[in-house]
Order: sequence, then structure tokens, then C-alpha cells
Amino acid sequence: MTIEQYQEAVDWLFIQAPNYQTDGQKAYKPGLENITRLCTFFGNPQEKIRCIHIGGTNGKGSSSNMLASVLQEEGYKVGLYNSPHLIDFTERIKVNGKNCDKKFVFEFIQKLKTLPEDILPSFFEFTTIMAFEYFYQQGVDFAVIEVGLGGRLDSTNIITPLISTITNVQLDHQNILGDTIEEIAAEKAGIIKYHIPIISGDDNDTVKNIIRQKANQENAPFIDATAIKSDLTSDLKGNYQQKNIRVVVAMIEELKKISIHVSAENIEKGLLHVHQNTGFIGRWFEFSKDPLTICDTGHNQAGLEYVFSQLNSINRHKHVILGFVNDKNIDEVMALLPENSEFYFAKPSINRGRHPEDYENLLQEAKISYKIFDSVQEAYLSAKERCTNEEMIFIGGSNFVVGEFLEKNLEISE
Repeated sequence: MTIEQYQEAVDWLFIQAPNYQTDGQKAYKPGLENITRLCTFFGNPQEKIRCIHIGGTNGKGSSSNMLASVLQEEGYKVGLYNSPHLIDFTERIKVNGKNCDKKFVFEFIQKLKTLPEDILPSFFEFTTIMAFEYFYQQGVDFAVIEVGLGGRLDSTNIITPLISTITNVQLDHQNILGDTIEEIAAEKAGIIKYHIPIISGDDNDTVKNIIRQKANQENAPFIDATAIKSDLTSDLKGNYQQKNIRVVVAMIEELKKISIHVSAENIEKGLLHVHQNTGFIGRWFEFSKDPLTICDTGHNQAGLEYVFSQLNSINRHKHVILGFVNDKNIDEVMALLPENSEFYFAKPSINRGRHPEDYENLLQEAKISYKIFDSVQEAYLSAKERCTNEEMIFIGGSNFVVGEFLEKNLEISE
């Protein structure tokens, strides 16, 4: 297999299988019937691995990578399934921080062509079974599985995990999950299973009570991670990571209860070496120091509130590059924009990418200093040209904006 053949296979997969990340709601296939048939076809590899299930609106990516890093420090072989990827498809499926083997991806995609006609998987369903099979073949000790979207009807909900986690619940994907926090919380609580401990990281009493009620229905131990006090720190530097650290500490404590050994030393080391152990980037990621350039994939209202609040705490003039997808409520974003900034709005280069000209009236009403660009790279080059070393650049608003920026510039910086 050549790199060209691998890329052709992945490109074919994107075309053949509906992909929510790029195509939106029309690609979303709720329910477990299809993933159940798909897993059965491949011999149910998810039943042959020990899984940990992590859902939530924000923080599930950081929490899953932190947990994987801690378990790796303890000497375990750890599979990690995250989405979406930022640069290459293989980022979605990792074992001990190493991206999934491209030859495996190529060969597994060939099997898609042999599926019975009544199994037409979405992109996410197919990548989920690919992850399960890869982790089984690799003989992982644990597979840390991040929920894709929601919980109750998400493809990953076919697993029976050792523990389940809901990091938090915020308004996001309302067109699919519901218009209110209560509706979304109920969807995310759908990952709670009979007798399996559920860790809640949300300090909102309404959310907490919905998760606790579902836990009581399933006779599942309920663990409130917000009650944990911890002075541990991580190399993931966003201020919001302290909440995720408490969630990870709670998960580890539950794993210890089922005789999975993790030392205090390796908890500390694992949290401090997430980038090194898992290759995780995109959350308050420092791309460069001169000028200071930060990327963050926070993209819903709650995530952007955290990120922009941290930006406001930095006493520098800011060049802020933002881009959004079609289902983003731009009104919410306008109310949150950081101070002391000039803005560069760009269209992400995916089908769902929204051109800033579509919402320029809102930019004008906000009375901000802004420019509009057809691509993220054009926006970055313009910001870089104008930015002095005493100022800073921020890139965000969407996973796809950050991914596009890193794909163009990460190799150059290295």
C-alpha cells in the first residue's frame, strides 16, 4: 500500500459514507440498530475489550486524553478514540499515543465494499467499528471511547464500559439533541447503564439531578466530580482544564475500586505529559511564542465563553481569527468577543463552512474592527503580517478552523 492509495481510500470513505462533521444533520444517523448490525458483521470486537465511555458537551476530548495519558504512565496499553480529527484521519484512533496504522485503515476501508446492502453505515458508524477492531487486534488493556454526538443514540453507546462519564452539558447541536439544557442532559444521560458507575462533572444542579435520576433508575453509582478537591495540574493549559482534571481523578478512583492499579505518582505524571503521551493538540495550544499564537477548538457558547475569558485575562493587543459552520448561532458569538482585539473572519474549507459575508451585518452591528477572508490561511497570513511580538494571535471558533490552520502551518513551524 502506498500513501497515495491510503489517501484515495480515505477520500473514498468521505464520499461514500455520510459524514456529520462535514455535511451536517443530513449525515446524522441516530440509533443503535445499524451499528449493532455492523458490529455483528465484524464479530463484535467491542465485547472483547475493556472500555471507558466519556461523553459531554465540552471537555470530553481533554478528559479522555488526560485519562489515557495517566493509564499509559502506569504501563497499560491504551486505545483512544476521539473525533473529529484535526489533520489526518488516523488521529481518531490511537494506541499509546500513536496514530492508527494507515495500512490497517486502508485494508479496513476495503471491507466496507463487502458489507451487505442493508447495512449502509454513516462515516462515524464505520470509524467506530474500525476503532473497536483496531483496539481488539492491538490487544489494548483499555479503550477510552469518546462519544461522538449526544449519547443515547450515539454509535459508541453499543459498548458496555467499566465506567461512564459526562463531563458537562451545555447548549450545542440543538437541532439534533433538543432546545433546552434539560433535553440535552437527558440525551447525554443515555450512556448510563445498569450497575455501571457514572461520573458527572457538571456543577449545574439541574443537569446533576437529571444524571442522578437516570443513575438511580439504572442502579448505577453516581459520582459527583465537582465535589473533588485537587491541586493537580496539566500540560493542557486552558483555565477550564481544572474541571476536567477533577473528572479524571474521579474516573481513576472508580477504576481503583475494581482493582485497576494507578499510583499517585503516575496520575501526576500522566496529567503533566498529555501532549507527549497522546499527541493531543488543539486545546489552548501554543503554536508559537514570537508572536504568541494560541489555537483552541472551543466552538459552542460555553466553550467560547471559557476561551474568550482567558483571552481577556492576557494584557496584549489581540489578532483574533475566527470561522464558523452553518449551524452556528453567530449572535451568541458576537456577544462574547474578546476585548482589545481586531478580528479576521474566514470560511472553513468544508461543506458546512459559513462564509463571513453571510453574517457581515452582525459584524457591522457589533462595531468591531474586522476583515473578511475566503480561507483561514489568508486570514492567518494577514494577521501575522500585522502582529508585533508584543501582541498575540488567536485562531479558533471551530475544530475545522484550527485543523485547517495546523495542517497548513504545523510542519512549517517544525
